[in-house]
Amino acid sequence: MFTLSELWSIGERRGSYKLLKPWWEVFMDHLLVLMLMVSVLAGTLLLSRDGVVCVPIHSSSNYSTTMETMSDSVFTSTPEPPRSPAKGRRTNLDFQQYVYISQVCYHEALPWYSRFLPYVTLLHTLVLLASGCFWFHFPLTSARIEHFLSLLAKCCESPWTTRALSHTAKLDTAHTRFQEAEQMVQPKVVIASFCKMRKSSLDSGTDSTLLAGTDSASTITQPSPCPSMLSHCSTMSALSLTEANLPPQTTQIAPDGSRPGVTLDRSDREQARALFERVRRFRAHCESSDIIYKVYTAQTVFKVLKFILIVSYTTPLLGSISFSHVCLPQTYALTGYSTFQCSHTLSSVLCKLMQAYISLLFMFGLLGIYALFWIFHKSLRQYSFKSLREKGSMLDAPDLHNDLAFLLHMADQYDPLLSQRLSVFLSPVSETRLLEESVERRWGAERLWSMITSDHQGRTLLQLVALPHLPPALFTLSQLEVMKLELIGDAKLTSQISNMTALREMHLYHCSAAVEPGALQHLQEHLEALHLTFTQVTEIPVWVYSLRGLQELHLTGRLCNEGGMGRGWTLGSLRHLRHLRVLVLRGMLQKVPGELSEVAGSLLRLEIHNEGTRLMVLTGLRRLTGLAELQLQGCQLERLPSALLALTGLRILDLQHNSLRTLEELLGLQHLRRLSCLRLAYNRVLALPASVGVLRSLELLDLAHNQLQNLPSALFTLHRLRRLLLAGNLLEDLPAEVGALTLLSELDLSGNRLEHLPKELFGSCVELRNLNVANNSLGFLPPGLGGLRQLSHLDVRGNSLEELPVELGCCAGLRGSGLLAENWLLHTLPRQVREFLQQPSSCASSESPSRPNSDCFPTFSTNQWSFHSALESQI
Repeated sequence: MFTLSELWSIGERRGSYKLLKPWWEVFMDHLLVLMLMVSVLAGTLLLSRDGVVCVPIHSSSNYSTTMETMSDSVFTSTPEPPRSPAKGRRTNLDFQQYVYISQVCYHEALPWYSRFLPYVTLLHTLVLLASGCFWFHFPLTSARIEHFLSLLAKCCESPWTTRALSHTAKLDTAHTRFQEAEQMVQPKVVIASFCKMRKSSLDSGTDSTLLAGTDSASTITQPSPCPSMLSHCSTMSALSLTEANLPPQTTQIAPDGSRPGVTLDRSDREQARALFERVRRFRAHCESSDIIYKVYTAQTVFKVLKFILIVSYTTPLLGSISFSHVCLPQTYALTGYSTFQCSHTLSSVLCKLMQAYISLLFMFGLLGIYALFWIFHKSLRQYSFKSLREKGSMLDAPDLHNDLAFLLHMADQYDPLLSQRLSVFLSPVSETRLLEESVERRWGAERLWSMITSDHQGRTLLQLVALPHLPPALFTLSQLEVMKLELIGDAKLTSQISNMTALREMHLYHCSAAVEPGALQHLQEHLEALHLTFTQVTEIPVWVYSLRGLQELHLTGRLCNEGGMGRGWTLGSLRHLRHLRVLVLRGMLQKVPGELSEVAGSLLRLEIHNEGTRLMVLTGLRRLTGLAELQLQGCQLERLPSALLALTGLRILDLQHNSLRTLEELLGLQHLRRLSCLRLAYNRVLALPASVGVLRSLELLDLAHNQLQNLPSALFTLHRLRRLLLAGNLLEDLPAEVGALTLLSELDLSGNRLEHLPKELFGSCVELRNLNVANNSLGFLPPGLGGLRQLSHLDVRGNSLEELPVELGCCAGLRGSGLLAENWLLHTLPRQVREFLQQPSSCASSESPSRPNSDCFPTFSTNQWSFHSALESQI
């Protein structure tokens, strides 16, 4: 059953489709309804009264033979009762014989078009009726059409549209009256000054009467307009200046648009701004293709071809629909007659109905041909607001293309006013004016406070996206710690930012913010982290290099120079960034910047994410002797850089997502006494050399997703190793020497070819907490697994296990979600053990690990970094 609301929505949707139906489509729909009625009427008549009446045709021989037979057989045996003399020629056939002959002759003598033509025409009419609205229901077009109709309805209902168009009409009328007044008093001086200022406004690209009318109202209502608002109302300024030079009797002809207009409330501004965003996205989506134009053109071509097909075979058959037919059934032995004369009862009615059908079809075909002419004669994939520009109503309405242009052409056939209303939301100046008018009222302190969230570190965070400029209330948020600004065209940090005493981190995504001297001094003292995302390196603001208190700098964008590989990256001087600890570069570098030598004494972490571009020159790393963490990802490195030998204080080395094939240079890393974390995942390493044993301080080794087939014995001499990640390799055997890693807490062997696990792993590695052996070829798990009392995570999925060992009940840390296995495999355990493992872990939250599993370098404050640096220098 359908609810009333669903039926009501369907009716509304069908009613809204009429906005995109031109007059010929409406006529064609009505013609199709008439053709459908004619076809249904003809088909109904055939179903109710269809049939033929047949009588035999007498010949001399047939007649005499029949009479003799009847006289010998019938009339001699039974005396005929007296009756009135019959008129005409007797046939001596029974009623059943008449019915039989009529049925046989209906199928043999009556032409097929007299029997099935109404049904065929009905089928053709249904096909034409379905093809008429095909573009409304085709999956690739229906969504865009419905979206366009909803946007068009909202644009027509928006108070901003009504206000903008009313100001436009008033200003056009006032401009006409103003020109008439100019001809009466001092025409030469006034016209010259007006033309001069209007020309300057046109050159600046802000002369839009729609905008001017809106600005005039907003300028008068606000006692102290900002300069950004006055820059968009040059036309109104010219009018006011010219009126000032007129005599008193001329100033009485003031435009109505200069009076204070009705301001939009908060909900109306919110809806208008959201509608601007929806129209912008819909325009970007529709102007990328012309699928609606193609589907409608194909639909119209199909209608014309269908019309030609129907006319080509239906018209010649109309003359063959006759009343009388001669039938020659093979029934002489049954009836004694070989020829019958048959008449079709509906021949005359069907002929008239089919003539009416062909007439309606001809009108339908003419409209289809006209539609094709209209499609190919006009450039429907381009739409220009030329008429609005000529009137002076909308000087900044852009030209449209493809599907959006075609939809507007169709809407113009219904009412050209619809496209004029939509042009308000296609006007970039109108959108900018609305944003400038509402930004101060919308983005108040309460609104900004409601948008503040918390990041992963628990700090207060505020993100502003696509605003015309920064709201003044932003600088009153004294408790804000992290501020993100994205795609803000006129972002200006004023001296009022000094009120934001808690601000420590700022993100600028494609936003070249301008900074006043007072604001720069505050940022130099308080800002600790800065994230910049840009397109070209020239977009980096100059004031960034003067932030002397900055500790973290993240640069994301095209960092390579266009001049070639040898010229490298041109970065500003970093000598003022004395407290810089972390530098993250995400781009396409060709060499390590030489400017890093200016902060070599303070820099502790350097990250370079090169997005697959080969980093060819790394000599700049030799000067960063105090570096504690180095990440070179996506740099297409094929060998370990020799520049790493100079980084004696390095603790973390991350070379993931490169092209390393050999690790023979690991022997040179023996001078890195503090190296505790080495990540070499997602490379092409074929073998791990025995020189890995020189890395005595190593606690984490990540060799996941390489091509290792075996492990050297020297690997298991690293007695400080706590985390060993070997997932995604080609290992077939795990050496028994793994038991020497007594401090091992995490072992990842997933995605290999292991068939068994050594018992030494479960007998000596008692500190093991995380064991992942998923997607291997294990046939069983050793019973010694129960000796791992600290085990809290075990993944055995994707193996060839037949059962799980009962000793898993001794691993209390696996309770809850610690054991990952197939459901059927869990049922191989005894009931008591299974229930024990499914119980939630009560001590998991209370127990604290002896050493945190953190694979990132610890972060400290400025004072802590200074203390650690001084302590290390003394040692």
